[in-house]
Amino acid sequence: MRGGRALGQARWPEPALVIPPLLWYRPRPFMLTITNMSKSFGARVLFEDVSFQVNRGDRIALVGPNGAGKSTLFSLILGADTPDTGERVPEGQVTLGHLPQEIATVGDETVLELATAITPEATVLQRRIKRFDAGHDTDSHDFYDVQAEFDALGGHQLEANAKAILDSLAFREQDFERPLKDMSGGWIMRAHLARLLVQEPDILILDEPTNHLDLEALRWFQGYLASYPGAILLISHDREFLNALSGSVLEIRQRRVQRYRGNYDDFLVQREAQAEQLMAAYKNQQKEIQQLQEFADRFRAKNTKASQVQSKLKQIERMQKVEAPVRDSRAIRFRFPQPQRTGRMVVRLKDIHQAYGKNVVYQGMNLEVERGQRMVLVGPNGAGKSTLLKILADAVPFQSGTRDLGLHVNVGYYAQYRIEMLRPERTVLEEAADTRQATSEEFLRTVLGSFLFTGDDVFKPVSVLSGGEKSRLALVKLLLDPPNLLLMDEPTTHLDMQSIDALIGALEDYAGTLIFISHDVYFIRKLAKWVLRVDAGKLQHYHGDYQYYLDKTAAQSEREALTAGAGLKTAQPTPATTRPSVRSKEQKRLDAETRNARFRERRKLQGVVASREKEIARLEIKQATLAAELEQPDTYEKPGRAVAANRELAHVVDDLAQATAEWEEAVKRVESMT
Repeated sequence: MRGGRALGQARWPEPALVIPPLLWYRPRPFMLTITNMSKSFGARVLFEDVSFQVNRGDRIALVGPNGAGKSTLFSLILGADTPDTGERVPEGQVTLGHLPQEIATVGDETVLELATAITPEATVLQRRIKRFDAGHDTDSHDFYDVQAEFDALGGHQLEANAKAILDSLAFREQDFERPLKDMSGGWIMRAHLARLLVQEPDILILDEPTNHLDLEALRWFQGYLASYPGAILLISHDREFLNALSGSVLEIRQRRVQRYRGNYDDFLVQREAQAEQLMAAYKNQQKEIQQLQEFADRFRAKNTKASQVQSKLKQIERMQKVEAPVRDSRAIRFRFPQPQRTGRMVVRLKDIHQAYGKNVVYQGMNLEVERGQRMVLVGPNGAGKSTLLKILADAVPFQSGTRDLGLHVNVGYYAQYRIEMLRPERTVLEEAADTRQATSEEFLRTVLGSFLFTGDDVFKPVSVLSGGEKSRLALVKLLLDPPNLLLMDEPTTHLDMQSIDALIGALEDYAGTLIFISHDVYFIRKLAKWVLRVDAGKLQHYHGDYQYYLDKTAAQSEREALTAGAGLKTAQPTPATTRPSVRSKEQKRLDAETRNARFRERRKLQGVVASREKEIARLEIKQATLAAELEQPDTYEKPGRAVAANRELAHVVDDLAQATAEWEEAVKRVESMT
């Protein structure tokens, strides 16, 4: 049967957690072989002499810098494009399914019709069955023939499987019969993804599949793929997604494709080690070439050395030259200009009431954000994270309450759907020029060039830009008019790895206040210093980074903690731990010392260690007490208490860092005397 998995029921009780059993699948050997494949566009060579195999059960991540040719290689694997040289050889009746990064316009089909359109034959048969059901066709003989043919394709389970997968991708039951043309691009992408999962091809080829998934759907999808019986090739900017799924990595770099074993983190370690080895080999070879060339140059004019000179030159010619590793030439490099300093209070929300019809999102909600905070919003889907960000940005009206900005605050809002920030009818250059700052075209072109908009790219209409290009253009607009309160909703969507790293680097140096939503755990770990959990209209503060939040909530996984609701445990504050004392060990060593000066120095250092240990223990207890107080809702009902506790905690954190650094230095000096 090729109609999808036998899921047993149309709706799973816990769709985000339950992985359907593989009842129908029967493993069979298959592979796809790529041999000596090359591809160029004019004088530009994307890659050459590429060879690799895809076997059953492979989980392969395809990575590389912007413009390296990742999507082109996918097209060649699919047979949708023709290579300059080389070939693709599928063995047996291998089926391939592809989810592109951008989906073409859909027709009149409904969500369910697209999700069950696993083959053209199945689509035709389904439409005929619908005609029978509607009474437009009454020939019973034809009906039984059509029904039998549809059942032979696995049609009796097809609709149930499709509904279960659509449900897990957050479609509501009432959406199943909605025409796709009435839905947003993100939901159309999900429907195409559902079709692929129902079809369950031998090789699943996914190009940025997580871009249009919310956190609940992403958790389910990641778990589903973990048990997928076929092979998977994927392009993704989500490091956790790649680490969880990939068993090998194909990297396109310098016109070559190289395969690394392991997940994405393993690949980074291996590539760094390889680059060091390659650089060492390159330097050694260049040194050898220089020595041979110097000999030839020195004795070129001597007849007695002519044969030796020729021998040295031929030795240079026969060498297989080692290419030095180079940095990616096409990568975003930028930093935010430092904005004007604000007052201590940046934005304050008081008694906010926000509802959409009968759906009450917030009732009497209060929040105060101070200068320099780096806050990530987490919580279940639909809890109101994006709504809170929009209220802070003054991008959506609220029914009652007040929103007050602090002194000199300039708000920048980086919307989840970039088109909300851009005018589709404008060109890239016109959109970049639409800022409050007076800028010349030369300056605009320089900035756009650093974001990979070069040459005639600046005259492209915004409407034809890819998702990644829209994201980069939105970043350009923020860069040209830097805010001191930056609100970002899923800022890494559509950005590749290099662009995400560049954005992280720029935000690490950013001196303003940052509040963001993201499902990218790597991005969150790099930037968040404060976690605000939004659940059922309530805000719970965690004064610490994402690891602190994980520890406090006893979450089972980093991804789960992003969407956890009221059921997430809250761990009790743990007693402060005392740094290990080195006194007894050092005293034993002191007994063996013979020099009084050394003895006195070690005693002095020992005193520093002991005093710092006591101070660290005291500060850790104070930190835990204040953090617990800030996590209590009633703290924010006491006028000024939250602000005072926050400032006190900031001082405690600084003092703790200083005390720890002094303790570590003292221990290091003691250990160096052993």
